Amino acid sequence: MANPKKTLSNLTPLMPVNIEFSDLNYTVHQNGYGPKTILRNINGLFKSGELTCILGPSGAGKSTLLNLLAGYKSANATGTIFVNGRPRDMRVFRRISRYIMQEDLLQPHLSVDEAMYAASQLKLGLNLDPKQRQATVDEILDLLRLKKAKHTRTEKLSGGERKRLSIALEMINNPPVMFLDEPTTGLDDLSSAQCFSLLKALAAGGRTVICVLHTPSARLFHMIDNVYIVAEGQCAFQGKGQEVIPFLEMSCGLSCPKTYNPADFVLEAACGEYGEHDVERMVAAVENGRCHRWTPDYQHQSPARTTSIDEDSQQVVECSDMSFNDANHLLKHDFGFALSGWDQFKVLLCRMLLQVWRDSSHLTLKLSLHLALGIIIGGMFYDMGNDGSKTMFNFGFCYTCIIFFLYIPMMPVLLQFPIDVKILKREYFNRWYSLGAYYAAYTISHLPLQLFLGTMYATLVYYLSGQPMEVLRLAQFLFMCLMVSLVSESMGLAIGSTLGIVNGMFMGPVLSVPLMLLSCYGMGSGSADIPILIRIGMNLSYLRYGLEGIIVTMYRLGRKSLPCPIDYCHLREPEALLRHVGMENVQYWQDAVLLIFSFVGLRLCTYVLLKYRLSSRKSIQAVTKIGQLVKTKFGSKRTKMSAA
Repeated sequence: MANPKKTLSNLTPLMPVNIEFSDLNYTVHQNGYGPKTILRNINGLFKSGELTCILGPSGAGKSTLLNLLAGYKSANATGTIFVNGRPRDMRVFRRISRYIMQEDLLQPHLSVDEAMYAASQLKLGLNLDPKQRQATVDEILDLLRLKKAKHTRTEKLSGGERKRLSIALEMINNPPVMFLDEPTTGLDDLSSAQCFSLLKALAAGGRTVICVLHTPSARLFHMIDNVYIVAEGQCAFQGKGQEVIPFLEMSCGLSCPKTYNPADFVLEAACGEYGEHDVERMVAAVENGRCHRWTPDYQHQSPARTTSIDEDSQQVVECSDMSFNDANHLLKHDFGFALSGWDQFKVLLCRMLLQVWRDSSHLTLKLSLHLALGIIIGGMFYDMGNDGSKTMFNFGFCYTCIIFFLYIPMMPVLLQFPIDVKILKREYFNRWYSLGAYYAAYTISHLPLQLFLGTMYATLVYYLSGQPMEVLRLAQFLFMCLMVSLVSESMGLAIGSTLGIVNGMFMGPVLSVPLMLLSCYGMGSGSADIPILIRIGMNLSYLRYGLEGIIVTMYRLGRKSLPCPIDYCHLREPEALLRHVGMENVQYWQDAVLLIFSFVGLRLCTYVLLKYRLSSRKSIQAVTKIGQLVKTKFGSKRTKMSAA
């Protein structure tokens, strides 16, 4: 392992950051069952230069505590969190802290070096000398033992390498505070020990490292600088790992067997395995975390504090004597991004285009699918476009086109975008870039392939089905098909921005069915016979606008009577078909404008939904109170019914 005292020479020096929290409470509201308290007046102090590990039984609230300290959650929480003695300013704290989540979500088609280089551009700016930038990347990779995997794509890394890369990506601008949610999950004993040693080294370098761990081995447990045990939403112990056994003997009268893992033993005690009052005794012994370090002689270890007046709020605030200078420096810290929005867009666009190009299996599958379906559908309607006896079959061809451009663009998005949102959530929370830059780059990066494949398919079926080979008519047909494709993809993005893969794959087709039905509902009958709600639905179906645009493209623009190979063709006149399906008053450009509005509206809707999902305080206060009132009333009513 590298020297734990080693610093990163190419980056700015670390600034010590101590995190203290007081009387933290967190409550969630369960449907029909009333509120449930996860954290109860919990306290603690996590110091710079120490590895703090939060342990506890399942459901004790350890992950919730980590999320609150990192600022990942803030709704429904009360209490105070201090940073170097002053109340935490989230704008500043987000700038100096990084949260490494449990799931190692990485850009799969980038190499380790490419992922690090792109992250360095976003975090350190574009003005840094390329040699110095590469030196910074190499130094971090060397520190985290990733040099040998430098040119390996992230999708081919081992579990331990993926975890170390997740840490390396967040170390590029040398943050003084690092949060990790169960960093050893999915790793074997050797990889877990290596990951733990790495965290220990990072903390020894002057960082505040806070993580949630599963039960560590006895050897690793004694290496922890600060063990923080959570039980039933309260602090049951805070101190060095080797002090746990004396603590349990003095507070609960429990003796750990010599061959037993102390971590297992203290967690069993925190579950009440050895006595139902052990948790209460443990919490009382450390005063629910107010005793910041437990020692065998049971001395209260809280640091000396003074009282000062906060000029903005005119409220009394407790501050640590040693930390005023650091706090002032933090408050003056620039909490913007390292790059402008335009530069972020350029870096992200290059990263996304590279990934699209490298995903060869996906590209091959899409190309093959468009070609195969184009040949099949073109063969089904072969040479019907200029046959007056098969006009209604040609209408079916037009309808088939919009169904193709409904499902083919939307379904891959429903599968992939929820995964992209998880990566976005991690990078956005850690202040890599703004949502606007990401969303613009995502939109632009996916356009070339979609437009190319859509044009290839539409041109192929247009030719095979025997439509008039006129430039204007073909251009209008392509425009309608591609606009339906873009709107369908936008609908998939809106669904994927809110729902997971399973729910999204269910909701997408379910919403598509009424859109398909409404796209051709009422054709051939008077609008007066259609109920008002159905008419409203028809006007909201973008597929209807696409179908109308394609039909009027095929049978207007001065098209002459169609050849009739039999004795009588009822719909050989183009206007006859338009009258038959009720489209005699339809205007092409009106449908085109409505499709553009649908595209823009769904894209804006997706942006708003993403903004809401990325917010740590998701709920609007008024709506939350109304919802809580309804849930409480409903829950009490259901309880009475059950009792009756």
